[in-house]
Amino acid sequence: MDQSDYKVIVCAAIQNEKNEILLTRRKEEKKLGGFWEFPGGKLEHGEELEEALLREIKEELSVSVNIKQLLHVKAHVYDHGAVLILFYLCDAVVGEIKLIDHDQLAWCKVSELSNYKLLPANKEVLDKLNQIF
Repeated sequence: MDQSDYKVIVCAAIQNEKNEILLTRRKEEKKLGGFWEFPGGKLEHGEELEEALLREIKEELSVSVNIKQLLHVKAHVYDHGAVLILFYLCDAVVGEIKLIDHDQLAWCKVSELSNYKLLPANKEVLDKLNQIF
């Protein structure tokens, strides 16, 4: 598979003041519906990575966040295509979360994240989060 075949995705592990991380669940009718994920989305043409992340969080959750650091980069191939995902640690949620592309949210301790039915490409970032928290 050629690098140009990969869709670039940016995701946020959003931390609250209790050191919990936000997970969101995809609506059942969406691709990979029912899976939990770190919120984010696709990079648009000409967009910087962090700019894309801030835009996606605003579009999906109606809030703003502060990007703290790049956590992990993961290439993953699904049946429907390949993705290159950049996971960022974020904090300082500004605004009230409104679910737009998701049907549920959960604030979880890092030790509880593996109890959720996570997207396969999201599982590897748990090791990075466990190292930090």
